[in-house]
Amino acid sequence: MNDLIVHQINIAHYRLIELAKLADQAKPFYDWIEKHAKMATGSHKSLNDIIFDSSKKELKEVILNCYADGNEEKPFLFDGIGRVYTHSKACFYFFAWIIRDAPQQRLAPLIARMQKVDNVTRVIAETDSLVELLYEYRKVVRNFEWPTVREIVIDRLEGSRRSISGHHVENNVRTGLVTAIQNFYSIYNNYGIFKRVEIADKQVKVGKHTVDISAKLFPKSGDTPLELLIPVKTRETEGGGHSHIFSRDILAAVADIKRELTNYHIIVVIVAENWSVSEIETITGEIDSIFHFNMSPNRFVGFDDESQINLNKQIEGILKGE
Repeated sequence: MNDLIVHQINIAHYRLIELAKLADQAKPFYDWIEKHAKMATGSHKSLNDIIFDSSKKELKEVILNCYADGNEEKPFLFDGIGRVYTHSKACFYFFAWIIRDAPQQRLAPLIARMQKVDNVTRVIAETDSLVELLYEYRKVVRNFEWPTVREIVIDRLEGSRRSISGHHVENNVRTGLVTAIQNFYSIYNNYGIFKRVEIADKQVKVGKHTVDISAKLFPKSGDTPLELLIPVKTRETEGGGHSHIFSRDILAAVADIKRELTNYHIIVVIVAENWSVSEIETITGEIDSIFHFNMSPNRFVGFDDESQINLNKQIEGILKGE
């Protein structure tokens, strides 16, 4: 990412670039909601028009259809560091984001009280609340088209990212993975040869080693999921002997993964200055691919456009079974 220097001071807003990239990957979820809105109402109109034209009964049908979709090939909705929400929470957050601020902090406690007072299920309490909010305030909001919703999503993602501290490199790598997977979904409206993709929201243990970023890809035919594993290595120090030690750590982890698993794909991400070229070549010979960002981890704000395109292509190949 480029610095933005004004009067010798860097005022670059790196976080906005990553948040905007992540928000763009919510477009498949928006499109999916719009499709369900059309199915529920029989309308050919846009989601914006459907929200404005629908009765309370129709709005409830739209929301319930989204909750009830049993198809496993659904797009993601996620927080500011790319952690994927469960489907029911994604439905709730999407509609809540576009009509009310802070749904988790302010609306969720009220819904919990409804469940106790009226002895209703969480889904009923959430749906009835969302219907009333949309019906009451849609003319105040005025616009539910994607460009407007995108700005709302950026704001919500920034809020969730502010509340999460630490592991910024891993979070940005996870964002890159979510972007690549959602990019595929936005093109093909599915996950290729897989029926479901589950992205872990924290490190996973494989043998004696932990892997920073991972996903399970469940095939449409067969029972064994493909394990997509992305170890992330960062170092402040520059190359030299250090890179040999760190490379050895990576190779040990890869060897452990190969002993433990039978169906896997390994992508290594290294964020470090002047990592030895020969060490990178050694690692490359043992894994499927490697991304090396020649910079201090403190300056890493995610995949640049060229790297993201390369990752998109690799994920596309995996999802197609190539």
